[in-house]
Amino acid sequence: MVRRARKYERIRTVLAEADPDEPLTAREILQLLDASDEQFDSAHQIATVLGRRARDGDVTVIRSSPYRYRLEN
Repeated sequence: MVRRARKYERIRTVLAEADPDEPLTAREILQLLDASDEQFDSAHQIATVLGRRARDGDVTVIRSSPYRYRLEN
């Protein structure tokens, strides 16, 4: 559980620095993470981490194609 929290915090930190105007796809988030030297394996891994946090209300999942994610403050 701690490892999952750290992954989310890494994502959250990079997105806070990027300050996107719109919700992003998992692939777009992965590109931002890569540019910040954060190591994630795939967009699927990002989607999994964010999907789990959506259950707690920390993330809004916009179910379009492709899914988009917005982190809540």
